[in-house]
Amino acid sequence: MNARLLPLRSVPELARRLRDPVSKQALAEAAPIVDAVRTGGEAALREFAERFGDVQPGAQLFHDRAELDQALARLPTHERARLERVAARIQLFAEAQRAALRPVTVPVPGGVAEHRITPVERAGCYAPGGRYALPSSVLMTAVTARVAGVRDVWVASPRPQALSLAAAAIAGADGVLAAGGAQAIAALAYGAGPIAPRDVIVGPGNRYVTAAKQLVSSAVTIDLLAGPSELTILADDTAEPGRVAADLLAQAEHDPDAVPVLVALDPSLPDRVEAELARQLRDLPTAETARAGLANGGVIVVASVDEGVAACDAVAPEHLQLDLREATAVAPRLAHYGALFVGAGAAEVLGDYGAGPNHVLPTGGTARSTGGLSVYTFLRVRTWLRIDDRAAALPLVEDAIWLARAEGLEAHARSAERRLPQADPSLARVPRARSG
Repeated sequence: MNARLLPLRSVPELARRLRDPVSKQALAEAAPIVDAVRTGGEAALREFAERFGDVQPGAQLFHDRAELDQALARLPTHERARLERVAARIQLFAEAQRAALRPVTVPVPGGVAEHRITPVERAGCYAPGGRYALPSSVLMTAVTARVAGVRDVWVASPRPQALSLAAAAIAGADGVLAAGGAQAIAALAYGAGPIAPRDVIVGPGNRYVTAAKQLVSSAVTIDLLAGPSELTILADDTAEPGRVAADLLAQAEHDPDAVPVLVALDPSLPDRVEAELARQLRDLPTAETARAGLANGGVIVVASVDEGVAACDAVAPEHLQLDLREATAVAPRLAHYGALFVGAGAAEVLGDYGAGPNHVLPTGGTARSTGGLSVYTFLRVRTWLRIDDRAAALPLVEDAIWLARAEGLEAHARSAERRLPQADPSLARVPRARSG
């Protein structure tokens, strides 16, 4: 009997497969590249970019804004219109997110405490270009950075095609670095050629990109450590097997390490989906990669919606689709996912290609603790304190003096004492905290 394309698995087995997006081997291989680019700058960057086939020897490594505009001008009108329409949807959603954040002013004794929201100055946006060029990732990352208000945005992508350069122009990028892997992440983090060191680096990539992001994370903010792409479909007897198979294959063709999962409420659904997978693979150009991805995923059969919800939450997938009779009612019961797609019409592929929400999402179970890329990734919440009435601020100052001495920090206490109203000696009014 032939092995199943999509193996039967248990929840604990699948949950274990989704951990550790950064392997020790990838870290060991990425570390010397990152260090070499950090110390050697553009020369080291070019050496690795040429060695790994990002660019041909002596070919252009940096594309400035004028060149991006030229690529956009050469694009066929219908292709430009498509890119602009996708970018507009991403921008609209990001603008709504940005509008949800507001400055805050709270009265405190003698003054006000505030928070203000400001963007970082420089962002680096990585867009994969190895197995497949992904202009969609250019738009997802760079458009979002610009909406956040980032002043200086560079995209890095190996072997950038005209469509990716045009997408960078539409997104408002300042330039494109024609390099990928650990060398590109190091260049963004530490600077190389016309690229100044970034304040934040975002975007998905392969294991070496992810390892490099972890290595530079002490010098620059990163969005997340993205491992292989994941999709879990929770489906009942109303799910059409051909559609479910097509959605699983769309995920599986990303990468041999992709993790497509079916959580089936109908015990007959896995066999029907299996037959559809076999049929659709016959003429799929990416069948070899998709087969490997399917073998890395699996099927979980559950007896109830409650059990299905628990299985999905245990996996905490990057993408979660609900192909259910009562999808809208079930959706609020799910707690852990990067992005949720509710109902048979809301395919994950629509999220990939610009429905609005971002497609750079947490993997490896990290959706339990973090969300995907958004304008918030590029923003800083900074707090302000202003004291206008020193007499009214007396309770605040007294509490600071007391707490400082309770913690054994006498210089802190004396600093606070300097803020006491001159007319009030008050040292005796602020008792020392009991120690021990």
